[in-house]
Amino acid sequence: MWDNPRLLNAAANLLFSLAAALFAFSALQALLRSPLFPLREIVVRGELKNASREDIANALDGLGGNFFAAELADVRGRLEQVAWIRRVDARRVWPDRIEVRLEEHVAFARWGDSGFVNTFGEPFAAEMDAAEQARLPVLAGPAGTEAELAGHYRRFVELLAPLGSAPDRVILTARHAWQLRLGGGPYAGLSLELGRDGADAVEDRLARFVAAVPDSLARLPQGPGAPGGHVDLRYPNGFALRVAGWKG
Repeated sequence: MWDNPRLLNAAANLLFSLAAALFAFSALQALLRSPLFPLREIVVRGELKNASREDIANALDGLGGNFFAAELADVRGRLEQVAWIRRVDARRVWPDRIEVRLEEHVAFARWGDSGFVNTFGEPFAAEMDAAEQARLPVLAGPAGTEAELAGHYRRFVELLAPLGSAPDRVILTARHAWQLRLGGGPYAGLSLELGRDGADAVEDRLARFVAAVPDSLARLPQGPGAPGGHVDLRYPNGFALRVAGWKG
């Protein structure tokens, strides 16, 4: 080996690389522990309507490390546990602070008997005033269908607009059948059974029902206090209507 210049050069390069790596590692460790780069401030930005600033401060309490050692992933993880926080962006700002931008959930609907769905169709848990909850529609379905239900709710609202009504409840059953109830407007309380033959078929049935209302349902009791009814739209060429106590 000692009389082989090629092997000697390779060994020397290897030793040099190892020494450089050890030096870089030591320098990094010294930098991470250095008191010369303290983290002096964490700036929180974002429009907050529901998240508690006290909860945010408590989440960041005890964050360790200096400017270089503080883990941004740790900052994000802590803040994402705060109620109403949907998204956290964090970055270092030289020389001594971390800047955090928060995005809150915006409640779009209630999810079943507990929890909420945001405007992105994502489920989340939070506390909300009962009066505010009452203004939200209710969506319910199997786990993982939150975004699907939110999207269909928007479409149902568009289709029902000519009636002056919107759903206050949309349910996707375990068999993936769609049910909804109208809330507000002249047909408040009316329940619709849409079936489970795919999104296009369900929307076609609802559109057919809306088109038939002026001729077929004009004599229904309407407005506050009117008895609720049930419309079965699963028939291929029409629908069945039941209204409690109504004789036509």
